[in-house]
Amino acid sequence: MAQWPFDTSLDVFRSKWVLEGEPLWRSVFEMHQHKMQIKNPKVAIPNLEKIFTATFRLANSRGFQSMSLRDLSKETGISMGGLYAYIGSKNNLASVIEGVQRQYIDQVIGGLLEENLEPISCLRAIIFGEIYMMEIMNPWYYFCFMELKGLPREQQQYALDAELRFESIVIDTINSGIAAGQFKCAKPEMLASQLVAQLQQWHLKHWKFKLREVSTEEYAQFVLDSLLTCLEAEQSDGQSSAPELRQFG
Repeated sequence: MAQWPFDTSLDVFRSKWVLEGEPLWRSVFEMHQHKMQIKNPKVAIPNLEKIFTATFRLANSRGFQSMSLRDLSKETGISMGGLYAYIGSKNNLASVIEGVQRQYIDQVIGGLLEENLEPISCLRAIIFGEIYMMEIMNPWYYFCFMELKGLPREQQQYALDAELRFESIVIDTINSGIAAGQFKCAKPEMLASQLVAQLQQWHLKHWKFKLREVSTEEYAQFVLDSLLTCLEAEQSDGQSSAPELRQFG
């Protein structure tokens, strides 16, 4: 049975990458325990879930910059002293959120470079993988996009660098296809930027796709087909196309 990234179905992706529930919060703890005073995972992991879930909820309702740690304390039921033991400050909290998202992008998308995929198959895995992450980790993506301007300058640069790294993987893949005679493209950099904008629509305008009953895999296939059309490429990796994406009226 084919595994990710050779099979790009959502179920196979979920079997490869567990990006939610206890495994996610354990991963968050392991990434950032060196910055926390609480070292016991049995104590820390449930509270980290409370803290980040409440942060996303408050940021969506009033904005992260307007949210205070006292607000977060009330929302979570964790004392101010307890919050400081976990996150230290609002800036540290934002730093962790950006860092978690960046690390998973590096692991899931950056890891594709080790799979030696054909250019079309690599583009498929990049697009489907990124949209699946946006689907599963929507609060993390939404926070990093909406709150970017309010983050410390260093964190802003980290987030910008992450987007540029993602684009560079797309550009390198397009250039590989050009060199192999599979793609035609005069401006890979512009096309990669356009692709990022299309992908961001999935978490920024998800309500619209839900209203139109557009599935995750259907949208990913539409984005891939649009990209391959721009590249004057035929899809020849054995993957069948999804139904035509519904038009927005």
